[in-house]
Amino acid sequence: MATRGSRSEKVKRIFQQFDLNHDGGLNRQEMAALVVAVNPRVKFSDEQINAILDEVFRTYAEFIDPNKGLTYDGLLRTYDDGAGDVDRDFDALGLELNADEVTVKGSEASSSSITDERAVEAQKKQRTAAWAVSPNHGIVFDETWKLVDDLEILVKRLKSKQEKLKGDGNGNGNNNVDAFSDAGWSRELGPSSEVSEKRVYWEESSHEYNVFVKELGVLRSKADGARSREEAFDGHMAIGRVLYEHQLFKEGLVSFKRACELQPTDVRPHFKAGNCLYVLGKCKESKDEFLLALEAAESGGNQWAYLLPQIYVNLGIALEGEGMVLSACEYYREAAILCPTHYRALKLLGSALFGVGEYRAAVKALEEAIYLKPDYADAHCDLASSLHSMGEDERAIEVFQRAIDLKPGHVDALYNLGGLYMDLGRFQRASEMYTRVLAVWPNHWRAQLNKAVSLLGAGETEEAKRALKEALKLTNRVELHDAISHLKHLQKKKGKNNGNGNGGEGPFIVVEPSKFKTVGEKTTLRPDLATALQIRAFQRVTRLGKCDVEAVRKEMRDNDVPVSYSGSGGPTKSIRKPNLEEILRRLLNSLKPETFQGAIKAINEKILSVLDDSGSGRVDMGMFYAVIAPLCGGPSDKRKRVAFDALLWRPVNEGSSQITKTDAIKYIKLLRAVYIPSHGMSEMLEVHGEEEADSSMTVTFNQFLAMFDDPDWGFGIMSTILKLETNDRNRHGNQVCSVCRYPVIGSRFKEVKARFSLCNQCYSEGKVPPSFKQEEYKFREYGSESEAMKAKCVCFSMQSHKKPIAT
Repeated sequence: MATRGSRSEKVKRIFQQFDLNHDGGLNRQEMAALVVAVNPRVKFSDEQINAILDEVFRTYAEFIDPNKGLTYDGLLRTYDDGAGDVDRDFDALGLELNADEVTVKGSEASSSSITDERAVEAQKKQRTAAWAVSPNHGIVFDETWKLVDDLEILVKRLKSKQEKLKGDGNGNGNNNVDAFSDAGWSRELGPSSEVSEKRVYWEESSHEYNVFVKELGVLRSKADGARSREEAFDGHMAIGRVLYEHQLFKEGLVSFKRACELQPTDVRPHFKAGNCLYVLGKCKESKDEFLLALEAAESGGNQWAYLLPQIYVNLGIALEGEGMVLSACEYYREAAILCPTHYRALKLLGSALFGVGEYRAAVKALEEAIYLKPDYADAHCDLASSLHSMGEDERAIEVFQRAIDLKPGHVDALYNLGGLYMDLGRFQRASEMYTRVLAVWPNHWRAQLNKAVSLLGAGETEEAKRALKEALKLTNRVELHDAISHLKHLQKKKGKNNGNGNGGEGPFIVVEPSKFKTVGEKTTLRPDLATALQIRAFQRVTRLGKCDVEAVRKEMRDNDVPVSYSGSGGPTKSIRKPNLEEILRRLLNSLKPETFQGAIKAINEKILSVLDDSGSGRVDMGMFYAVIAPLCGGPSDKRKRVAFDALLWRPVNEGSSQITKTDAIKYIKLLRAVYIPSHGMSEMLEVHGEEEADSSMTVTFNQFLAMFDDPDWGFGIMSTILKLETNDRNRHGNQVCSVCRYPVIGSRFKEVKARFSLCNQCYSEGKVPPSFKQEEYKFREYGSESEAMKAKCVCFSMQSHKKPIAT
């Protein structure tokens, strides 16, 4: 180890080497040259260099001359603090000291050898703390470099024998990695190749790979046999980092886990282990490692402050991988607060807010990200999607186009712009966008299907048919078979119209509700069906029907919520939205992450926006459980009972067998405001003539049922929802809707006089074929074809009885 005298002289020589303008300071350009020069093995990105310089200039601000940069004393302090190894950097630069200089300086240092030894020990401890900003990649011990060099040779040998890229050979994926929105992945400050540049796949079952793992085990044993725990930690971290760089994530994880065992309170191995686990698709384990890293960083004082924003970002990404978007928003927001210039944190925050339906907040965050990084194509793409959701379509088109200009093969931007053109009825432009998507990603079946639909809208039926057949080659989903059947019906109809001269007539006419009459008690009224279809669509998106209502009761019983006091002073069991998301994840644990994300978005937009109308971010859990219970799985009476029990669970009713009438009225109002918003929340009870209930009045379960089942002022629509749950997947053989020409799925509504049939959707919208204009229409509902056949048989039987007897 160099003495203090020789160290200071070496630092001075390094300083002089890079002080090109000889002004006594190292400006950012000179410092960047120094960082690059002492790291010949490493390729830095501009972002990494800037991050390192920002940290150095911030940490050593007292040694920064505003006009010149970092002074000699400042550079000396960085080495004293362990941010670099003087001897290694000096050798890397090929510099030499004169013998007499070393002797003189050495004699000065010898007079205080005890002090120097203490300083050296302190430097050893400080080096690890400054690891991530160290110009020498964070390696502290000389022996570790030998391990790194040996490992590089092993990896190079393995790579030369059996590297294969995704998309080559037996690869089964899309090789256009650059076409998609990036994950915004954050890593430590310091050199590293982006994982997303080209994903490398290793043949782990090959002989060469097994040999590599054995030789790697020898290197790990050498690291374990180091002279101290700190050196062993240094060795395993370096091995892990090299493996991570070469995308040997599984093996890298082993090294980082070993480093975690050696120094459990160190942030870095947990952080890197989390990165490996995420890339390996283990989002839950990745999240757990990031939480350990966060705990260590928060308890470690300022030494880990620079890593906190990146831990928050990666923790958010891991949570999104589990489908926990609301929770991810919290961590992205924390990262952006700690580092306001972290454009990726802002982009991810905006994208996550868009994902939960909070479009205005999403636009704000995404615009800030673009302000910091104007060429950020992914941020432009998500900003355009948010603007489209807010109805600002023309501006959205401009922003989508900007994203495509920045990255011409951006699949997300092209696909979403195609959808926007479809919504605007600009079908030709839409088909062009989907064609460009398919040029980048040929097996994108949704793009192929949407191309067919847009061509159909543009009147190019033959082209649409060809596109549908191409989509059918990519997937065998039933929607494609229905679409092809639909096209055939349209072609037949077009042929008939060409023959009888009625081709100019529209495909349907819309009839006012009063002209739709029903035959039989079982036939659903048109307005009721329209409302029930909307609620059923929400139920299917959220998958609440897959959640047994008993699971809701169990959640209330087993996981109590602390009582808090709202602004009005009343006690409530309320929690923050991210905590509510965790409860929903338990209730909907069978859902895939992407499906759960869709469920959270729908619930946030439809339910939480009503329950949290003040924007506090907290939700009354008793009311929430009561509101979702009617749409959960299970018998109707059990759903209503759980809704009542959820109201009993609220602090104001707890311990009683009855609920206050105030709570019952509030619940019915909320239920209708959520699921039947067209009736209006405040208007409903005023029309009903209900006075404000006395707080002492209570409601029994039977009284609650009467309020709930009221068809006009309660939730009587539930009977229609139950019918849809039972029948809305029933197919009626070859029967097609006379308006939309799609196969009838669900109930079939047959007009008894004109004898045409409508599907659920067309009946609810009042659409009838233009060739059947009548003063009024009478419909009978059939839940299945067997019902229709039974009714037909009864009809024939009645007709035979009425026929006069021949004489």
